Amino acid sequence: MKVDKISELTTNRLSVYLRCLNELAAQGSKTVSSEGLAKQFHLNSAQIRKDLAYFGEFGVRGVGYYIDDLRKHLTKILGLDRQHSVAIVGAGRLGTALADYYGFAQSNFTVAALFDADAKKIGQKIGDVEIFDIKNFAEAAEKYKIDVAVLAVPAEYAQDVLECVTEAGVKAVMNFAPIPLRAKGDVKIKNVDLTISLESLSYFLAKPGGKNGKNLKPDAAKIRIKK
Repeated sequence: MKVDKISELTTNRLSVYLRCLNELAAQGSKTVSSEGLAKQFHLNSAQIRKDLAYFGEFGVRGVGYYIDDLRKHLTKILGLDRQHSVAIVGAGRLGTALADYYGFAQSNFTVAALFDADAKKIGQKIGDVEIFDIKNFAEAAEKYKIDVAVLAVPAEYAQDVLECVTEAGVKAVMNFAPIPLRAKGDVKIKNVDLTISLESLSYFLAKPGGKNGKNLKPDAAKIRIKK
């Protein structure tokens, strides 16, 4: 199978594998089998082998995977062997919280600039990140070499903002606005809808046994109650 046809679910799992390998490396482990990786981190060993096979043969018979080598391969596959400059559009509560997110300091993503249309916010800073006028996005994107844009704006403005950032040459967009966006060309949009995630959790709680997390069958639950 060609690498350019790899699904987003597969790349999501690669990111999980890399985190697991990083944890093993921090523990001093040198090698791990797909079975060992699956057992320790509650994964599927067959799925691990299938996902990795899309990109090459990384395992060694009788040994498994050399952790450091596999980490390097996954880092390169995921494009994490270089820094990514991030722009956050929307300097409200969500946008400023994202700009101050401690996890960025431990990753290859650096928040280079914040943007907003509110004149009162422009020129202020969130930590070391300055808030710029959205009208000057293209200029700032070129200056800071922005390659990822995060949209933290109200739904009614999201499409216009998307067009603004993509016209500036940004090809990767994370959208927090609860609305489907239409992108032109080869722009990749990742939607993060907190409401949908919460509704999914609500569905879990609505299922029999969901409130106690044990997923008991209705009959079994009744038997225990009678006792």
